[in-house]
Amino acid sequence: MPLGRLVLYARDVEETIGFYEKHFGFKPLRREGDRIVELLAPDGGANLMIHPAGKAQKMGQVLVKLVFDIEHVEAFRAKCVSDGLEFGPLHQADGHVFANAKDPCGNSISISSRAFRR
Repeated sequence: MPLGRLVLYARDVEETIGFYEKHFGFKPLRREGDRIVELLAPDGGANLMIHPAGKAQKMGQVLVKLVFDIEHVEAFRAKCVSDGLEFGPLHQADGHVFANAKDPCGNSISISSRAFRR
């Protein structure tokens, strides 16, 4: 059974939507009367549901990291810098490369070529 959706709680819903739309190609789906905006994955991956955070909710998840499969991590990372998103250094792992950053809510994200290992 595939994982279909992840809920992200956001203080600034519109900023969070814009971040995932601009950098990762998600398309917002808004339904009248629904507080949640669903971000549709561009290539059939899991959708993100952006939910307004309550005042008492702590921002920035430390136990979960969203990993985006990117075949050419270094080129994607360079493009992101020109779009205002800076990833940390490139890390060499077991046959793949990855780099880490945070979204506007402080959630950990990563771009990784792991899915493209030979």
